[in-house]
Amino acid sequence: MAFEPPQRLVRALGETYGASVAGEWLGRLPGIAQDAVTGRELTVERVVVPGGRSSLVVLVRRPDGAPAALKVAPPFAAPEAERAALAHWRGWGAVELISGSDGALLLERLHSETSLRSLAEAKALLEAAGTVRKLWVEPPAGHGFETVAGRTERQATAMRAATDPQVAPLVTAALDARVELLGGGDGGGPGDAASESFLLHGAFRQGKVLAGDRSPWLAVGPAPVVGERAYDLARLVRDRVEDLVAAASGAAATRRRVTRLADSLDIDRERLRGWTLFRAVESGVRALGAGRRQDAELLLEFAGWL
Repeated sequence: MAFEPPQRLVRALGETYGASVAGEWLGRLPGIAQDAVTGRELTVERVVVPGGRSSLVVLVRRPDGAPAALKVAPPFAAPEAERAALAHWRGWGAVELISGSDGALLLERLHSETSLRSLAEAKALLEAAGTVRKLWVEPPAGHGFETVAGRTERQATAMRAATDPQVAPLVTAALDARVELLGGGDGGGPGDAASESFLLHGAFRQGKVLAGDRSPWLAVGPAPVVGERAYDLARLVRDRVEDLVAAASGAAATRRRVTRLADSLDIDRERLRGWTLFRAVESGVRALGAGRRQDAELLLEFAGWL
């Protein structure tokens, strides 16, 4: 079988890591995928399309006929961090890791066509809150996961380089919010939410929670990071942003969503608002840089409501 990468994967890797770096790996991907299938004695059913933005996902059967999913990711997408997080969760709230090495993860088969986005908004948020709560555990001793402070510092550096004067006020507000959230840059004091040290999904949103057989809903595709819980909810707040922006009551609905999520998970509302602002502006600036102006305008309008 030809393991051709879906166009979503080609675009996303090129945007995030550069066309040259992504192109070199994509050129080798069919061989890498074939080696992963052959080495595990898997039977291929089909490549998932449109698939993910950082990896090739293939539906397979194990030697005993059991269904599974094979996920093949480039080394620059940190598949080892995902493997370590899934191994630590051991299927609690997340897809179960069967085996993983050399950038290829063999995973429990979920229903990739059914995510929380298939539910009505109120029900989706309720299920999302119940799922993400399970993932917030103490990280393993001696872990090598990135921290929220470290990840957002890299992002802040890129944001400072933004040259569009129209986004400058929002960039300044987002960067100021980050400094305040991290306790003026010192990571916060004892008992402060900034000093929380939970293992977080890192990319949690409705589309990252799929229907399963072992459990109704399970998280997939983590970009694991260690830090405070409010950071992990920030991307969830802006789910279905196109619907929020299109609605006359979008700003009020956004503020209600912040309140609802914060209260349901016992998180400080202002900290959730601050991280939501930072992450929305960071995504908007990145979309501008990639030429996705429509996406950027949606994100930045949303950020302006915060």
